[in-house]
Parts: sequence; C-alpha cells; structure tokens
Amino acid sequence: MASDNLIQHVPASSGGRSSSTFAADFASSVVVFLVAIPLCLGIAVASGVPVAMGLISGIVGGLVVGAIAGSPLQVSGPAAGLAVIVFGFVEQYGVAALGPVLVAAGAIQILAGFLRIGSWFRAISPAVVHGMLAGIGILIILGQIHVLMDSKPAAGGIQNVVAIEGSVEKLWHDGITTQTLALMVGVASLLAMIGWEKFRPAKLKLVPGALIGVAFGTLLAVGFALPIARVNLPASLLDGISIPGASDFMRLTEPGIFVTVLVIAIIASAETLLSAAAVDRMHDGERTKYNKELFAQGIGNGICGMLGALPITGVIVRSSANIQAGAKTRLSAVMHGAWVLALVALLPQLLGVVPLTALAAVLLVTGWRLVSLHHVRHLFDQHGWVPVGIWFATVSLVVTQDLLIGVGVGLALSIAEIVPYLRRRLHIETAETEDEIYLNLTGAATAKSIPALLNLLEKLPASQPVRLTAPDLHYLDHTCAETISEWVQRETRAGRRVIVEYASSESSERHHRVDPQLRRFYSEAAA
Repeated sequence: MASDNLIQHVPASSGGRSSSTFAADFASSVVVFLVAIPLCLGIAVASGVPVAMGLISGIVGGLVVGAIAGSPLQVSGPAAGLAVIVFGFVEQYGVAALGPVLVAAGAIQILAGFLRIGSWFRAISPAVVHGMLAGIGILIILGQIHVLMDSKPAAGGIQNVVAIEGSVEKLWHDGITTQTLALMVGVASLLAMIGWEKFRPAKLKLVPGALIGVAFGTLLAVGFALPIARVNLPASLLDGISIPGASDFMRLTEPGIFVTVLVIAIIASAETLLSAAAVDRMHDGERTKYNKELFAQGIGNGICGMLGALPITGVIVRSSANIQAGAKTRLSAVMHGAWVLALVALLPQLLGVVPLTALAAVLLVTGWRLVSLHHVRHLFDQHGWVPVGIWFATVSLVVTQDLLIGVGVGLALSIAEIVPYLRRRLHIETAETEDEIYLNLTGAATAKSIPALLNLLEKLPASQPVRLTAPDLHYLDHTCAETISEWVQRETRAGRRVIVEYASSESSERHHRVDPQLRRFYSEAAA
C-alpha cells in the first residue's frame, strides 16, 4: 500500500513527462475538434439559428470554459439537449431575445456555484434525467427528419409528426426534386456514419463517424453539383456576433422569457453535471468539482449571451472522445476551441460546402443515442417498474406536451415515491482503523440524502479499503442506490477495495424482504 501511494504521488515535473502530457492533449484536441465541428453546425441548424452561433458557442466552450472548468476532462459546447428548447423559443420570441436569456441563465449558474448547490443536481432521479434526454432525443429525430428532406421542421413533436406527410409529398412532384436529392444525400451520410462506426479499422478508431458521414455527404453534393441547401456562413465570424441591446434585456420581464431563463439554467446545469458524473466514471484521475463546474458553465453561458450565441453545457459525446483519445488535462479542451476558431477564421469557405441534410443525419444519430433504451433496461433490471414508469411518464409528456411539464411531472412522481420515507433520516456512522474504514448506514436512504452522502464518500482517505454495512437500513430508493453503486464501481476501478456486506440478522432480512430495492442493490454489489 505504501509503495502504491509513493507511485501515485510522484510529481509529473520532468521534461519527458510534461512533453508526453502535452503530446497526448494535443492529439486529443484534434480528435475532439473533428467531433465538435459537425455537432456545432448541426445543433445550430436544429436550433433554428444561423450556424455561426453554434461555432461561436463551440469556441467559448473550449477556450473559456475549458480553461476554468471543474471537470478536468469534460468538453463543453452547444448541446443537442437544449436545441429543442432554443428552437421553440426562437420561433416565438426571435433570435435577438436569446442573448439576454443566456446572460441571465449564466448568472443563475454562477450563483448556484457560489451557493454550493451543485451536488443537489446529482440528487435528481436518473429516471427523470434520462427520461428528459430521451424525450429531447425523440423531438430531435422528429424535427431532423424534415431537414433530411430539405424541409423546415415544426416547433413541437406532434406538429412534426403531422407535417411529415407534407414533407414526403414534396419528394414526388414532377420527377426528382431538390427534396429528393437532399434525402438521398442525407441517407447516404447516415449509412456512411453508421457503417464507419460499425466496421472502422482499429487503427482509425479515433476518427469520428460524424466526420465521415458529413464528409461523404459533402463529397456527393459537391461532386455532382447538387442544388441542395448548404451551410450559410457570414464572410467573417465577427459578422456572426450579435451583441444584445438594452431593449433586448428589458424583455426579460416578460413571463414566457423569464420562464425560459429558469428552464435553460436548470436543464443546462443538470445535463452538465450528468455528463460530468459520466466522465468521472470513464477515468481514474482528478474528480469533478461540481460547484466550480457550475460556475464555469455560468461564465461560458454569460459570454455566449453577450456574443449572441447558443447555450452551452458539458457534453458527453465530445468528452468521451476526449478521454478515449488519451487526454490528460483540460488543455485538450482549450486547444480544441482554438482549432475551431482557426478553421472559422481561415477556411470558412470549407464549411460553406457542407449540405444541411448531412448535418441532419448526424443529429438523427445523436437523437437516437439520447433515447438510450439500454438505460431503460438497466432501470428495470436493477430497480423494478417504478423508475421505468417515471421514465416513461417523463418521456411521454416531454414529447406530447412540453419539456417543462414532462420534467416537472417526472420530479413530482420521483418525490411521491419517497414521501413515506422523507421523515426518516439517513444516519452514517464512520470508524477508521489501521486496516479499513467502516461505514454503517441506518434509517432511510433517499435522494435528499445524496449531497451529504457524496460529501462524506468523496472525502474519504484515498486508497484505504472501505467496508460498507447497512444492517438497519430500512429503505433505499433507486436514485441513492445508483449513486452508491457508481461510487463503489469507480473506487474499485481506481484500486480501492470496497466491501459491501449483506446483513444476516433476522430483523434485517425482514426489512430486505419488504424493500426489493435493497435486495437488488446488495446482489449487484456482491456481483
């Protein structure tokens, strides 16, 4: 154990180590840049705004948020999860009203960071978070089906379903139409992307499928000189910057706009911290400082608002590419922002040949991944029907009604699940010996216990074995069970020995028979 600690704390100050770290970050930044470009363009299209706004957000997410982020390997930029919200907002209030909304939402995120409430976002039920993302994914798919056919999407899910017949009819007027050509290029891009991700050579595993799909669609459109819609960029990136005026900020007093401020602040924060938690599970290095990450996102969104760009969050697609490419520090995220800036400043004409239908193909895949049916199977296998029901209710209402309604109902259902146990507190008894740290949980472990529980778990001395017991734990909800399981898995990967003991007393067995969640949790921990 002592030798492990010595190895772990050797400072990386030698020239060789520094140069190797820089080389790894440099290579990773190029990979993230190749992933980010089609997503920045595509999310702007899905948001119903000029593509320059997506590129500006990508630059800010890299250069600004990357430099001050609390999650060392997370990459920030425009997120598909907010595209649906922005699209509906812009349709109703106009693009000019978006800047002040982002400034206000960023201020809320900064305040949340200062008030240290970042950990409370982790107490949101996974069923609600993934249900929200799945609903957004379905809305993205329904909208981008129209873009794939060179038609304009509607603002809502039901409206897009109704409008599909009209978009399809445009494919068959007097022979081959531009809509038909767009659909052919879009489908070719989609097949190229899926085929690359399924069959790509091992030596080229870091080349993103989105880049291949967009490149293939672009080659088809340019090679055959097809008259289909392309990316429209201003002559200069500075022309794409639209600083909001005083009259725009005065509109924040309008009820609908103020509600959007709260929605973007909450959804952007939740998506960022969800992504950060997933990023932490992918590596064994420095953990996310959640309140610092909220502060950084607030700064980034405030700057995006002042530049007239799109809202940003921490995004899992770019972050996972960053980690898989071998990134070591946040420098990779910063450099990827510099590459986006360089491309837009030096070679904007290169982006101007990209067909919109190819970007729609990228977003169709992105939307499908947000739906994440494997998470539903995980919820059912590990936690039963209740969280699956919460997930389904959230998805249904996000798609058919409104994102705020869907998330609100999902949160209400998740709270209703634990109402009978809210009066019972979770008590955590700790004891430390030379060999182990003992943690004993008693009472009821619900979502409200998560901030205090995580604060304790994440402050435990590194590498020392932990024995977790809960002989008198009466209740464990699925949110708390997921949180503990993820911590156990992460610490085990990092080399810590964690023992979860199943209580054998007669009274404890009776509690476990009453609460199937406890049985599932112990079974998973034992496995």
